[in-house]
Amino acid sequence: MSVRDIHPSRQLKGEILVPGDKSISHRAVMFGSLAKGDTRISHFLSGADCLSTISCFRKMGVPIEMEKGQVLVHGNGLHGLRAPEEVLDTGNSGTTTRLIAGILAGQSFPSVLSGDDSLNSRPMGRIMTPLNQMGAHITSIRENGCAPLRIEPGRLHGIHYTSPVASAQVKSAVLLAGLYAEGETSVTEPALSRNHTELMLQGFGASLTSTVHPDGTATASVLPCSELFARDIRVPGDISSAAYFIAAGLLTPGSEILVRNVGLNPTRAGFLTVCQNMGAKLSLQNKTTQGGEEMADILVSSGPLHGTVIEGSLIPSLIDEIPILAVMAAFADGTTVIRDAAELKVKETNRIDTVTENLSAMGADVTPTEDGMIIRGGKALHGAQIHSHLDHRIAMAFTVAALAADGPSSILDSQCVDVSYPAFFQELDALCGR
Repeated sequence: MSVRDIHPSRQLKGEILVPGDKSISHRAVMFGSLAKGDTRISHFLSGADCLSTISCFRKMGVPIEMEKGQVLVHGNGLHGLRAPEEVLDTGNSGTTTRLIAGILAGQSFPSVLSGDDSLNSRPMGRIMTPLNQMGAHITSIRENGCAPLRIEPGRLHGIHYTSPVASAQVKSAVLLAGLYAEGETSVTEPALSRNHTELMLQGFGASLTSTVHPDGTATASVLPCSELFARDIRVPGDISSAAYFIAAGLLTPGSEILVRNVGLNPTRAGFLTVCQNMGAKLSLQNKTTQGGEEMADILVSSGPLHGTVIEGSLIPSLIDEIPILAVMAAFADGTTVIRDAAELKVKETNRIDTVTENLSAMGADVTPTEDGMIIRGGKALHGAQIHSHLDHRIAMAFTVAALAADGPSSILDSQCVDVSYPAFFQELDALCGR
């Protein structure tokens, strides 16, 4: 077990370029593998999850080269994957597992998907249901609705699936299967989830449409495809990774940080909306758009925050940032209410439980609810032993809390940050002047 000791910091100063967006990095490898020609990916996130995606496609015969944040995918074409000779190990990556299941559903060969113990306890019924409705043959080997999953060849047909949750992973799995199906495939979700799949598939040449309806629901539709075509992709900085440094700059007195090249896709930028609602001092500079993805530099300065309500259509756009938002709420004046976030229960950990446990250990006033939590801010937090439960977002969120707390803290199983941000502690130390 790796333990990281964190001491309070008086100020953070400097600039930082956060790693490439995890969601976009995953998809760039997947779609590049299915495309005809070479896809060059720059600013790729070389975290454990994205490396699992590369490993899976290499096992299906796709040549993929890596060097210094650059990835070159020699695509085999939409129908060019080969049967793997072993189980496809997705590690701790739910994105890899759920999206690749949609691709495998349309192949002519059988396959098995499995990951680590944490991954294999996460629910997969949410993708199995629509994919099997399309004619796929996906079964849970342990008959518990979780991986390992056995995927047998099936003849796919298009469906219009109404998803009970706003989930980019569910939507993407169905749309990817739709590339191989007969007829149009559509997914309607209660609110628009992150739309990287739609933007990127269009860039690779798929016939895809996306509509947000007056009632707030959203529908994405794809037609069967004969071929995708390679393209170069520049991955913007991951806003989920940037969030920890933005929060650290807000909470640590005397701080000023410039976070460069952060992706600002509207379906992902709910974190910034909440920061503004809490009175945060931040500004956007050097805005650009590449491949349909917005990005900018974010300048953040320390200052007081106040409580807010985080709910409804905002939730899908910031679900991964709720642990760090909860930390910010604990230091803010007033009460913050987080609701409509039951999805937190099926992440790497039950994040309602793990956030509540660790905030309470630091002296915060927090009450868990069925779909979120209530945080009564303004109490002085003290150092504590933090149990990450091998959840990278818990480890990073509470490292930031420890910087602004009184006294030292210890982050247990701190090595889990390697899933999405291998250099997290080193870069934070540099901003702290350590």
